[in-house]
Amino acid sequence: MNAPGKPQLPTYDRSKLRPRLIHLGFGAFARAHWMSYHQDFLLQTPDSDWGVVVSDILFGADRFGQFEENDHLYSVLEHSDTISNVRIIGSIVKTAHPERGGMDAFFAPFLEPDIAIVSMTVTEKGYCLTGGALDLANPAIAHDLDNPTAPKSAIGALVEALARRKAAGLDGFTILSLDNLPANGKLCQQAVLSFADKRDAVLAAWIRKHVTFPCSMVDRIVPALTDESRALITEKLGGMQDPNGIVCEPFRQWVIEDAFVKGRPAWEEVGAQFVPDVEPFEEMKLRTLNGAHSFLAYLGYLAGYETIDACMEDANFRSVAHALMVKEQQPTLDVPGDVDLDAYAAALIERFSNSQLKHKTAQIASDGSQKLPQRMLASIAWHLEHNGDWTRLALGVAGWLRFMTGSDEQGNPTPINDPLAEPIAKAAALLPDWDAYIDAVFAMEAIFPPALVADVRFVGGVKQQYAALIELGSKRHMTAMVDC
Repeated sequence: MNAPGKPQLPTYDRSKLRPRLIHLGFGAFARAHWMSYHQDFLLQTPDSDWGVVVSDILFGADRFGQFEENDHLYSVLEHSDTISNVRIIGSIVKTAHPERGGMDAFFAPFLEPDIAIVSMTVTEKGYCLTGGALDLANPAIAHDLDNPTAPKSAIGALVEALARRKAAGLDGFTILSLDNLPANGKLCQQAVLSFADKRDAVLAAWIRKHVTFPCSMVDRIVPALTDESRALITEKLGGMQDPNGIVCEPFRQWVIEDAFVKGRPAWEEVGAQFVPDVEPFEEMKLRTLNGAHSFLAYLGYLAGYETIDACMEDANFRSVAHALMVKEQQPTLDVPGDVDLDAYAAALIERFSNSQLKHKTAQIASDGSQKLPQRMLASIAWHLEHNGDWTRLALGVAGWLRFMTGSDEQGNPTPINDPLAEPIAKAAALLPDWDAYIDAVFAMEAIFPPALVADVRFVGGVKQQYAALIELGSKRHMTAMVDC
């Protein structure tokens, strides 16, 4: 690593790189996370030819033009209170977007014979699943089944790419989900195969034989860019502007199920972990890190804290978030014996306290209806079965319900960005009868399993915490929770 503040350049021979990997949905997290691992792999293996094609079906056409203007280079600033390193990522060899040349140009890289891996970050919404099954009523899915060669969804695009490879006599590839979802590979497989079954049974059978869908766990905090962070990147680059630059924390983790059909880079040589079963690591991260993140996002925003590090400066928020991790999330986990959960929780508190990231509570609060089940509800179900303490988890759910009413404790609008925003807003119209509001939201089976809602302990526990929030407000109630 170069001295802090001095950009680390790609010292490998970029001319040797050729299309071997494609990434679909090339947003901020992908740029900061797995691409940094791949950069380290190329730095360590300078004769490697594992080049990357970046693609997107919905967003990013302008961004890809900017990539080309910058010779497919972009910067990653790893930033904390003690570290500030700039890295120039040089592994991209090509971009592909249907708005830049049409559908045939978009699919051309997928027909490169040596493409071995198609990775993806399309967020929870991009899988177009409801209740674990493909949502055939989703407008993009319905469109793609009627117009398979001109898809609007990531799932439709993957199936069309595989159909074109099959027609060309090529083999399949590994589809590697990097989205922050439990069993992300299995969910991707469910979506792709369900779509293929509806489209062409012969194609679906071919995909089952020639494609794998390994699961993965990814971890790195990557806040949305702000004017302040863009200016910081420019400063670190000596005055040069990088429209595709990104700021993230120094920490990173990547755990991958080793199930690849056409080989892979040796990412384990630069810190990635390849394991037979990713699920224990997924649950550890989703419940401990992401669960606490959501907890702080909703309750912190209601209290007037704009960033996670601001929440951490409040000793009560810090204490209750740590207790949530160790007292309520840890007991639900079954991790390998060499994983120190107490040390993991302590490290998370320090990561959350990074004052340089300015990770917005409003950003983390988005898409809560998609995140709540795996981050909190699964743990609550475990505690109900085992007669455990889930008071803080109940407060987290209550905080989400309060946030989704549309206003914070100062009467200002809350920034609601959620695929179920409309039906939840209809439920919020029942206010000030908050009891009826909660019942209406609990009836939404896409979020709350009926078996959980049927348990009076769950309903009563969440309503008790909601009532305390209404009476005391987030800050005062958090103070009361410290001694629980």
